[in-house]
Amino acid sequence: MTSCANSYTVQGSSSISEFDGGKLYLKAIKNNELKKIDSCDVIHGEFEFHGTLDTVRMANLFMDDESIMPLVLEEGPITIKIDNAMQRVSGTPLNEKLYDFLDKHKQLGNRMGELTHKHSQMLLNGATELEANEAVQVEAAQIAKEEDHLVTSFISENFDNVLGPGVFMMVTSAYQYPILTPQIEHIMSMATDKFKSNPYVKDFYQTATENTARMQGLDSSVNNISVADTLTTDTLSK
Repeated sequence: MTSCANSYTVQGSSSISEFDGGKLYLKAIKNNELKKIDSCDVIHGEFEFHGTLDTVRMANLFMDDESIMPLVLEEGPITIKIDNAMQRVSGTPLNEKLYDFLDKHKQLGNRMGELTHKHSQMLLNGATELEANEAVQVEAAQIAKEEDHLVTSFISENFDNVLGPGVFMMVTSAYQYPILTPQIEHIMSMATDKFKSNPYVKDFYQTATENTARMQGLDSSVNNISVADTLTTDTLSK
């Protein structure tokens, strides 16, 4: 699955009226910058990409400057479906694997989002504020634990193909600035040399390590830098 691909074919459909007449782009990271690799028009809800590829890579589907969804460009027929209920890429092994993971991750997010309703419902049913808070906190901690396990397991299972670094980028690009978390440290402690040498992973880990050293006062060359100063560290290009 990580061997070189000769070509890719993407066929997509959308039932969202705003897409009609629009222009879609495939963009991917190259040299820490997001570059356009292909484009097409949406006609009557249908769109199509074709191209050659020297290696399997992660990409994102964009409409103008708005990111819509990730996908893997690999050899074989790739299908994209976009409607108000779902966004999914299927048809090739890595895309199937990616979207099975994203579906599970979304389910956990939905469960977390339902906790506010559960808290209100408990209060309406006569629970005290303390009882409702404790119940919600316990469930939130359990969901967070499941999410940590899901992400860590998926990345580690895909260290040596594009999905590992790709999902690592999705997770860490949401950070305000690169920093070492227990999850990141655990992932890197298990990582293969191939994963560690990925340009994004390598740069993120180096910057995060430096930021953490500054915040802990371990870097003697920046002893006078405050924690607030580290918050201005530039993040890597998404």
